[in-house]
Amino acid sequence: MFHEHGDLRERTFQLGRRVARLFAALPVRNRLAQIYGDQLVRAANSVGANYREAQRGRSKAEYRAKLGDCLREADETLLWLESIEADGLLPAKRLAALRKETDELIAIFVTLLK
Repeated sequence: MFHEHGDLRERTFQLGRRVARLFAALPVRNRLAQIYGDQLVRAANSVGANYREAQRGRSKAEYRAKLGDCLREADETLLWLESIEADGLLPAKRLAALRKETDELIAIFVTLLK
């Protein structure tokens, strides 16, 4: 483990939980909402899973590679949140806090990779 970020471990875990709750709010009978929601849940939970793998990295290269995966999955999470908003599946107000958290996580991963 190349750094100790217990808060980041918790934040990435909670991102997945919050997205799971958001998924439950998407219209069940809307196929597009369900497709976006499925992708969103996968991407958001991959952020936390990859962060945990990064912490267990056997080398600095492996650690950095997993952080790169975190960054890519967080960016994908943001894409699906933006798509849900753009297609009017949930209001911007409902998505704002999750978008902010995802933006912050992206910034953190960019900083850690520098």
